[in-house]
Amino acid sequence: MTENLLFGLAAFAFASSITPGPNNLMLMSSGANFGLRRTLPHMLGVALGFAAMLVLVGLGLARMFEVFPATQAVLLAASLGYLAYLAWKIATQDPVIGQGGAGRPLTFLQAAAFQWVNPKAWAMALSAVSVYAPDRSATSLVVVALIFGAIGLPSVGAWALLGRQIGRILPDRRHMRRFNLAMALLLVASVYPALWP
Repeated sequence: MTENLLFGLAAFAFASSITPGPNNLMLMSSGANFGLRRTLPHMLGVALGFAAMLVLVGLGLARMFEVFPATQAVLLAASLGYLAYLAWKIATQDPVIGQGGAGRPLTFLQAAAFQWVNPKAWAMALSAVSVYAPDRSATSLVVVALIFGAIGLPSVGAWALLGRQIGRILPDRRHMRRFNLAMALLLVASVYPALWP
């Protein structure tokens, strides 16, 4: 991979990882409700789960859509259903003031598995593999995954940190509930581009 291509890949990884989407909205909500330390497994699950997804998509998993076109509709339906469920959980969760409550953020495995039903993650993975690893070689795929992992973790961490700062300034449960409701509505709105590209 040439230096220019690496620079382009890094810029694409940053732009797609730092912009709002389901992962970042959920991390901001988690940071506000549970703090940065308790959100760390969620952050690692997003970054490493997406890197693994990139490799598997590049190794041929995306061909499943060509061979079985109906799988794309099934994946979209599953994605929308799961995002609606997560939005409901965020909207109705009991705010954890001071990060000492009984609520739980997503685990590493839950966050990694979420990548497979995240429409933005699919769009990012398919674009990254098509543009930056068109030969689908193991070396190219590993480079793309490493760049996304290295850039993605601080990017998603910034959203969790932003959430943590928001959590510190919200004065009580009533304000935290409003914040959670706003995050749930934004999570639902984030799937709009998947429905009407």
